[in-house]
Amino acid sequence: MQAIDLNSDLGESFGAWTLGDDSAMLKLVTSANVACGFHAGDPATLLSTCTAAADLAVRIGAQVGYRDLAGFGRRFIDITSRDLTADVIYQIGALDGLARAAGSSVTYVKPHGALYNAIVHHREQARAVVAAISAYDQTLPVLGLPGSVFFEEAESAGLRTVAEAFADRAYTPEGTLVSRTKQGAVLHDPALIAERVRRLVVDHTLEAIDGTVISVAAESVCVHGDTPQAVEIATAIRSLLDAQGVAVRPFA
Repeated sequence: MQAIDLNSDLGESFGAWTLGDDSAMLKLVTSANVACGFHAGDPATLLSTCTAAADLAVRIGAQVGYRDLAGFGRRFIDITSRDLTADVIYQIGALDGLARAAGSSVTYVKPHGALYNAIVHHREQARAVVAAISAYDQTLPVLGLPGSVFFEEAESAGLRTVAEAFADRAYTPEGTLVSRTKQGAVLHDPALIAERVRRLVVDHTLEAIDGTVISVAAESVCVHGDTPQAVEIATAIRSLLDAQGVAVRPFA
């Protein structure tokens, strides 16, 4: 049976501000990329998100990013390797403590936003992130973009890499994500996105923003929790995959 992991970025509310519907999304996804307080999330929010994930047996991942609350972690920061490594260790450790208090633990790491995109090509920062994960727990898998220098560095360090695709983001013909600053970078139609994911899982292809068909092999698919239609999108994906006999379960 064909299978895919469905993940989402959660725990991104902060204080009095609520972002996304984590309760609904946790009933639909199999892995939760939980913010670590640097790009979003406060300790109480993160603890409640981890508790809800643990109650539903949803896998918890540390979504590490730049220290950039104001920019939601979507602005590149030219940070030293020493500082970036320390920041990533700090974030994983903080979330792992909250997850353990909730009866679970951090089981993988996924960079967020600008950091995710930077380490597709920025080898120095990719190496710093890998050094942090290796120092904290060598057994933690990493989610990322296939073909990235992040994956090259992770594999060289002996980390397991899990190739990820994005349900609600447009791709360039080169297989990278279209910048959010460009029109059409974020997709919104649940039915269209669900069919896109079905095609990804069954045929291992996606249509790039210019109509080019590109090959994409992925073990996990992300639906951004802050997308306004996130719940509808995840519901449509689950319904179509169920109808096609595709199992939605955590990556092995």
